[in-house]
Amino acid sequence: MSKSKRGENRVTMSHVFKTIIWPRRKQLFFGLFLIIISRLSGLVLPGASKILIDDVIPSNNIDTLKWLVVGVTIAITIQAVTSYALTQILSVEAQHLISKLRAQVQRHIIQLPIRFFDNTKTGELVSRIMTDVEGVRNLVGTGFAQMIGGILTAVISLVLLIYISPLMTLYVLVPVIIFGLISLKAFGKIRPIFRERGKINAEVTGRLTETLGGIRVIKGFNAEEQEIKSFEMGVERLFLNVKQSLTTTSIVTSSATFLLGLASAGIMGIGGYMIMDGQMTFGDFLAFTLYLGFMIAPILQMSNIGSQFTEAFAGLDRTEEIMNSPLENASGERNIALPKIVGNISFNNVSFAYEEGKDVLHEISFEAPAGSVTALVGTSGSGKTTIAGLAASFLNPEAGLITVDGVDMQKITLDSYRSQLGVVLQDDFLFEGTIKENILFPRPNASNDRLIQAVKAAHVDEFTDRFEDGLNTLIGERGVKLSGGQRQRIAIARAILADPRVLVLDEATSNLDTESESLIQASLKELMEGRTTFVIAHRLSTIRQADQILVIEQGHIVEQGKHDELIEKQGRYYQLYTYQARI
Repeated sequence: MSKSKRGENRVTMSHVFKTIIWPRRKQLFFGLFLIIISRLSGLVLPGASKILIDDVIPSNNIDTLKWLVVGVTIAITIQAVTSYALTQILSVEAQHLISKLRAQVQRHIIQLPIRFFDNTKTGELVSRIMTDVEGVRNLVGTGFAQMIGGILTAVISLVLLIYISPLMTLYVLVPVIIFGLISLKAFGKIRPIFRERGKINAEVTGRLTETLGGIRVIKGFNAEEQEIKSFEMGVERLFLNVKQSLTTTSIVTSSATFLLGLASAGIMGIGGYMIMDGQMTFGDFLAFTLYLGFMIAPILQMSNIGSQFTEAFAGLDRTEEIMNSPLENASGERNIALPKIVGNISFNNVSFAYEEGKDVLHEISFEAPAGSVTALVGTSGSGKTTIAGLAASFLNPEAGLITVDGVDMQKITLDSYRSQLGVVLQDDFLFEGTIKENILFPRPNASNDRLIQAVKAAHVDEFTDRFEDGLNTLIGERGVKLSGGQRQRIAIARAILADPRVLVLDEATSNLDTESESLIQASLKELMEGRTTFVIAHRLSTIRQADQILVIEQGHIVEQGKHDELIEKQGRYYQLYTYQARI
């Protein structure tokens, strides 16, 4: 994404206030009330110290001393109770907000087009969902309330400081203002650093996810050292980014130490002189010093909170960027729901390109009548999977028209179409869990009879009967504990259970041995009965009974017809078929 584009997604305080802070105003206002009580209670001690030194001790007034101690104890108790309540209310609300934001981002990401996922690492998306929203706890949690409370404490302390000694207060304000200007400049510089950190973290997480997912390939090619170096380079980039932010924040901290140290040294000199000159009592000096601490502590705290806020805004920048990505059905034209699909699918001069100007399909036209089987044949990269992806609504044509029962597919609501769609994909993706859970995935509430029917139809029972736990056998991540043929049969059972009107089989028998393939062919025939089916198969023997075969070469339909017709023509299909027969 270009820098100008990134700038457009920069989150402003106004936006955060409207969308995050204001909707939670009740909790925040109550938290603010608690923090005001807490900070006012904290101001009791300096005032009590002045009275103790200037009045109580010189007059030996034991009764006043008792009440003074009781008052300070009550103030400290109030401080402790309000601090606890504040953390409980605001911290819990902050974590609740984080969970809601994560759910919103996940909901948005999962509804993005397939093309988005083709261009984005899984680990990066995980980082976007889990990490980028973490910083908002500082906006809604105690951070925001502490900032407001800190400002209030600083202002009240400032008034009291001016009341005690305008001269010393003026001297203190000069380094404080300089420190404030340095902090503003530093936080402006640090926000892009935090934003870049989120990007690097997402890339490193993405690569690590790929590494762990492909561990068999890595070990199979003895490439552990290569992956270790790749990860080390990633964490080194992350370290350099953190180092850069630490350098900037350390400048703020050092400035605070130096400038506020100067202020303290000056106050010591000015205050000492004024006490000796009789312009100030020792109690006034002690109260001034304590109130100065109450004014400076929130300023130092706010510099830390400022760093947290900057990190939060950087994370929200990245969250806003992803939330601005248009959804798969965001066009507004998808407003026709098809409650019952008959299954007549038509491609009219359809062209498609993954990259602008590089068409993968060129003016593809054909009819797939309801209940028919359309086989897609061709060499690797010819465009077969792209046609299947278009038929499954995973992709949208760049030009031309695809209709379902005479309705433009791009005007049909995706949920109404996909609820009647079944897919068995080449990578036969299975979820971690049991065999039963994977088969029930499209219809979680299906009856046990329907489950058993799908299991038998796909011959899944042929191997689950040998497992101790049967259908409740855990299959591991991506079904790693099963063979390719077993995974494929589970994927087919899943499609059978879905009972779709439109079916896409992408290499549905690619991972089956000869015995398994013969078992599954009958099941597929039953599954395809009465359904509009698109079949992609390298094994041409598996599609002899198709109603029509489309031979795709370089994005064009070069031949079309039934198996016997195409064999008789002795064209491209004949070449492919006889070549496989020889093999």
